[in-house]
Amino acid sequence: MKLAAKTRYAARILLALAMHGEEAPMTTTALSQHTGVTVQFIEQILKTLKRGGLTRSSRGASGGHMLARTPEDITLGEIVRLMEGGIQLTVCCSGDANVCARRASCLTRSAWVRASQALERSLEETTLATLMEGEQPLSPHDEAVCRPADGDGASAKRPSVRRPARPVSPAELY
Repeated sequence: MKLAAKTRYAARILLALAMHGEEAPMTTTALSQHTGVTVQFIEQILKTLKRGGLTRSSRGASGGHMLARTPEDITLGEIVRLMEGGIQLTVCCSGDANVCARRASCLTRSAWVRASQALERSLEETTLATLMEGEQPLSPHDEAVCRPADGDGASAKRPSVRRPARPVSPAELY
């Protein structure tokens, strides 16, 4: 799953608002300077964030944007659901039973559902307040997962898997 730029920028904008504090609203120009996102794109994102109840705005010379709730109450999960429409890795993870004709007999669906649930739990555990505390160090495994694979695949090779010399029946696996 790859998050849309709009979602990543929404998190960046909300974090900038959280770090700015509640003393005064932040203008879109100031948000642009802090986040590196264009004013036009920020305005599009803020419309969605405001409709979702995450930000509020005020007009006038000293107007701008602020968080509508505390940083402790806004999670990355909520941001992703708002901006992406959900956190499912595949369409078959949705609650709609009619999405996939193979749903009842699919051997991989449960793996996708568990992975989606794990991702959602992790995103729900991460609040803006958590992010404000600073970067949490990543394990070497986490760093490897986030590293883009080279075009030739040399750095992303998987360990070789030993294949049986003869075909194995499912009964022999258990």
